[in-house]
Amino acid sequence: MVRYNWPLYAGGALAAAGGWALARRLPRPAARLARAGAVAAGWLLACSTAATWYVYDLSGLHSYTWLDDLLPDGPGRHLVVSAGLDETSRPVAARHPRAAQLIADIYDPTLMTEGSIRRARCLVPPVAGTVAARPAELPAPTATLDTVLVVFAAHELRRATDRAALFAETARVLRPGGSLVLVEHLRDCANTAVYGPGACHFLPRGTWLGHAAEAGLRPVAERRIAVMVTAFAFRRPGP
Repeated sequence: MVRYNWPLYAGGALAAAGGWALARRLPRPAARLARAGAVAAGWLLACSTAATWYVYDLSGLHSYTWLDDLLPDGPGRHLVVSAGLDETSRPVAARHPRAAQLIADIYDPTLMTEGSIRRARCLVPPVAGTVAARPAELPAPTATLDTVLVVFAAHELRRATDRAALFAETARVLRPGGSLVLVEHLRDCANTAVYGPGACHFLPRGTWLGHAAEAGLRPVAERRIAVMVTAFAFRRPGP
């Protein structure tokens, strides 16, 4: 994550160092403010870097052992939906080699203009066989999938209409009783404390629950991973 977002981390380091250096040239009241800003920037940089390291490198998030709690019977025939960066399909396929897997990438460079996504795509190219898709058009027939996995992808759809379309399309491709597994950082106290203003890029828990309800998917499980990540399981009602 640091590699994908290095300009933000570099900017934080420069702000901290620059504020501290500038304080030496300012009168006392302004110098205090500059030092306070430098300390705040440095603290936020250190906290966010440590948290990112813990979540993505130390916590076992990418081992997908936690998926067993949400899908005790395994993912079955499943679709992995990414938005420019797919770090899900390979580990899930490795854990469930007999489960048929489809991969769809909903990345749209005209809408997802953040440099972090472009850098991520360069560092981690799409898996062979990945199908380019849109939120309102996933590459699967109606009611044919046991599971749809959307891991750190849905929040990249900044327009509510696109997110609603993705949830509705997910409901279409799931068989009755099938599950949507959604994994996201939330805009909550834990993420705000660590990422500061950067947590505004995440969405509140109620937003995801609302999209699921609109699509006719009901929540059946929720698990916190590494304190700052939440995994939801939503189910399409059976006949």
